[in-house]
Amino acid sequence: QDAFVAFHVDKGLVSKYLKPLQIGELAPDQPTIEPTKNEKLVKDFRELRATVERMGLLEPNQLFFFLLLAHILLLDAAAWLILFYFGTSLLTFVFSLLLLTISQVQASWLQHDLGHLSVFRKTKWNHLLHKFVMCHLIGASAKWWTLLHSQHHAKPNCFHKDPDIDIHPFLFTLGKKLSVELGIKKKKYMPYNHQHKYFFITLPPLLFPTFFHYHTFYIAYKKKFWVDLAWMLTFYIRFFYTYGSLLGIKTLNPLISLHRMLESSWFVWVSQMNHIPMDIDYDKNLDWMSTQLQATCNVEQSLFNDWFTGHLNFQIEHHLFPSMPRHNYWKVAPLVKSLCAKHGIEYQCKPLLTAFADIVHSLKSSGELWHDAYLHK
Repeated sequence: QDAFVAFHVDKGLVSKYLKPLQIGELAPDQPTIEPTKNEKLVKDFRELRATVERMGLLEPNQLFFFLLLAHILLLDAAAWLILFYFGTSLLTFVFSLLLLTISQVQASWLQHDLGHLSVFRKTKWNHLLHKFVMCHLIGASAKWWTLLHSQHHAKPNCFHKDPDIDIHPFLFTLGKKLSVELGIKKKKYMPYNHQHKYFFITLPPLLFPTFFHYHTFYIAYKKKFWVDLAWMLTFYIRFFYTYGSLLGIKTLNPLISLHRMLESSWFVWVSQMNHIPMDIDYDKNLDWMSTQLQATCNVEQSLFNDWFTGHLNFQIEHHLFPSMPRHNYWKVAPLVKSLCAKHGIEYQCKPLLTAFADIVHSLKSSGELWHDAYLHK
């Protein structure tokens, strides 16, 4: 299956675990592809995958990732050194806060690469550095992230299968079909017709300091991710020791809260610009490429956009080839566009600010659909 090939780098190792599950072969007269899937598209995508492998686009440039890690560590150190050498005035506090936020967000993009096994050829090195970046530099569980993010990639924007859209219907109503369905059922957890307004003061600033902050500890404890928990404690020990000695508890708390809120806002706007404006529905059991294209869109390439989004401006290519190193997305993009054109699939690519605005527009549209269905008798 295309999903299996996309997710697993060391297929020989994984195949060992699959052998006990094989119970037989399909009869020669049985179809190998389900009727909901586009057989020609599946064939063409697999040819594209083979081309990608021949071109070496799944091979990482480790210098690229070393420089990424180096600039993250330099920013992290600079945030503390500013307070250490120049004192704890309001100006130095703000400057340190900004550097710390940038470092944390860039670390979150790097842990994303490591979680997708796209930095090293050997899986174990990806896992080891993933724990260092995610647990020690950020303070969250690497296994918690992998658990949730793998589900998102398998079925993006599929209700009940993608944990990233679990905010429907409790906080927001998402997608045209789901919004109308919710309105017809007369369900109302929030004033959805105003969700495009309260979005600004809820999900972006509060996702990290509230839900993610507590959920990562909850899952790590529940699933007994003891190694992750130990790594996570090193982040808090380091943070409280280094910054606490300079700022004191009263000033340390605002630093933690503000940097988490800024980090959260940056992350949410970038991560949701590619998904919320796209189709959100129940799982239709489509083929791999159709599933990914209906749930993702791209943002125009530039040096700033690449850095600011961690190359998630190439969301389409990332979803089709999740283990591909991000520095190669731009190389495969023309091939993906060509395949989309051949099969009449829309390949969306927007300016960055337009992508941000489309989040708000889609929330407003789905809120109005819910409202109309809710009031209809």
